Order: sequence, then structure tokens, then C-alpha cells
Amino acid sequence: MSRHSLRSNHLSRRLPAVLLFAITVTAAAACAPSSSGTGSGAPIPSASVQDAASFDLNALVEAAKKEGSVLAYDSSGDVVEVAKAFEAKYGIKAEGVKSKSGDTAEKMTRENQAGNVTIDVTLFEDGPVLVGELLPRNIVSTWIPPDLAKDIPEANRNPLLVLSKANVWAYNTALYPNGCPVKSLWELTEAKWAGKVVLQDPLGKPTLVQWLSQTVGHGADALAKDYQTHTGSALQASEANAGWEWMKRLAKNKPVLTKADEDTAAAVAAPQQKEPRLGLMSISKFRDVEEKGYKMAVCQGLTPWVGFSYDKYGAIATKSQHPNAAKLFIHFVMTQEGIVHEMGSGGLSGNKAVPASTNNPPGLTGWDTQLFTVKSDQLMKDYQQGQAIQDFWRVNHG
Repeated sequence: MSRHSLRSNHLSRRLPAVLLFAITVTAAAACAPSSSGTGSGAPIPSASVQDAASFDLNALVEAAKKEGSVLAYDSSGDVVEVAKAFEAKYGIKAEGVKSKSGDTAEKMTRENQAGNVTIDVTLFEDGPVLVGELLPRNIVSTWIPPDLAKDIPEANRNPLLVLSKANVWAYNTALYPNGCPVKSLWELTEAKWAGKVVLQDPLGKPTLVQWLSQTVGHGADALAKDYQTHTGSALQASEANAGWEWMKRLAKNKPVLTKADEDTAAAVAAPQQKEPRLGLMSISKFRDVEEKGYKMAVCQGLTPWVGFSYDKYGAIATKSQHPNAAKLFIHFVMTQEGIVHEMGSGGLSGNKAVPASTNNPPGLTGWDTQLFTVKSDQLMKDYQQGQAIQDFWRVNHG
């Protein structure tokens, strides 16, 4: 189920709620209404961490063992390996299930309403739905491991950022042996690239809607400056700012839309591919270079960004029958031992004590400098204007 479907189901039945976490919780003020007219709903709960000195990890482990099991949902199949490693370490039965964020949100909501909760914990990529629906409606809660909190920045706590991944623009190295054929993102909106840009359909991918939402926000100035550099003249925009203008022009330039990153990677870089294309895809697809002989590389030097980072958050079902096992699972994925299984194709942990993955693709050398960064404090705004972003894309793509 898409984020749009989830919102359609939930908007009519939002309930104000303040979560009571195992850690100290206070209510945060709701964000201002968006231009799309969507209300902000209930306040977003915010969390402060209990004194680490009073936290006993061994006691948590024993309590979790008494509960006996934990079920974790994630949009990535990597969660299966995380669960296996968790079970091997603690002797607690653990199952990891791959599930789209929208499907997970819908299932957790229905289980909460029915009082029959099976999903204990989720590693959740749709931040806007998390802060706009699941947290304020008390379907899930945030728990920050107190003994790890000193290495979890404030910006990564609300909601708890488990892992940052990335989507990057990639090209076919066989067709373009001298490097990426474009230097500016504005080139993707020009006639010479009409029908040659490939990406997953934003209407079916929440992280892409979120990226576009934040691009029209804190990405607009960088895009305006890049246009000036690329063309030698100031942007004459028909939309509110350079972010909206770039999105409009990209949508109108007939990009090829796919259902999955696998299709995008194949369209750009499969061994038999002869059509010159550029694609936006997850860095996880670069494993196809070795496994399938794909010919692709990151568009290193592309301005203002070679791609964007997006985040995965940890949340616990508020009516979980295994709350301690769920907390222990969150603790596990906030350590290198646990999150390494999610970093096989790159990424950054929300715990700054955990080293960055060594598996980022060649060309992605500076995560903070090369990528547009999705910010957690903008998630409610993304939730509020998500439908407006989708409608704008739909109208302009035709």
C-alpha cells in the first residue's frame, strides 16, 4: 500500500496522542500547517534519555530472554540477516520480514487497533508517515538505548535514526568511458536528455516523494546557484523556487519510470544495454557490477549533488508482547555488530561511534559533501505536503 493510500485511510481518523516511552517523554509542538492545507495532526512526541548510569543492559537481556522472541519488519531483506545475528548472539528467537513501508504501517495500525500485535519492532524508511501517523497515534514509540546515547546526536534521536542509505545518479561506463556525461542536474531537464533519464516512479516510492519534498525546501538555493553556474544566467522560474522549477522540468522531460531500482539499473547498465541513459538508483544496485556484469558508476562531480541520502528509523510497537526483546533488537542495530548486516552495500549508522560502511560504491567518497541530505526535522513538513508533491509530479509528468 502506498503512502498516499495510508494517508487517505488515516487522515479521517487522526487522534491526538502523547506517547509514554520507557524513557522520559515530553510533547513537542506541532509544525505549522503546510501550503497544501493538510493539518499537522497530533503533536510529534519527543524523547529525552534517562541517565545511562541507571541502565542495565544485562537486565534487559534477561528480560528479553524471558519473553522468548521478537519479530522485526523492514523494507530491506537485510533484516533477515540481522535477525539471524541477533538470535545467534542472545539465544532469543528472532524473525526478520521484508515488507514495504506502507504495508508495514497499515499492518501495525490494524494490529494496534485490534489489540493483536505481532510485529514488535520496525526499521522504517517512511519518515513522514512515522512522524505524521504512527508516532502521534501511539501505534509505535521511540526508545533510545541510554548507554549508546552519548554517540547518538540530538538530530538523530527524534525519531531514532538507525541507518542512512543513498540513491545516486549513475551512468553506463561502457557507453561513456570518459566519465559521467552530465555535469549539472539541470542538464537532465534539457531536450538532449528527454526520455533518457530513468528512475523509480515517485508515486510508488515514499523515499522519492520525501526527497522531492525536501528538495523544494532546503535544496532550492543550491539548485538556483547551480543553474547560474551551468547556464551563466539567473534562473527565470515559473514556480515558487528553483526546487519546484527543477522538479517540474524534470517531470516534463519524459523520464522513464520504473517499478523498482532493479529495473532502473538494468535500463542503464545491463551488459547488453546500448541506449545512452542516466539513472537514479539505490547504492545497493552496485552489487550488480560484480554479480551481473553491469557497467555503471556514480556520476562523480555532478552538481549540486550526485544523489541524496535517506534515513531508516527504529520504532517499537506500543502494544508489543515482547517489549524488552524489541528494545534489545533496537540496541543491537544501533551497534556495529548489528547494523553491519544492513551496510553490505554502504551506509552510515545513526550512532556516530559506528564506522561508516566500507562498501559505498566507487565515486561516492564524501557522503556529507556529495549527497543532498534529508533532514529529520523536516519530516512533518514532508508529511503535510506529500500529496501536493505527488499531484505536482503527476500533472507535469502527464
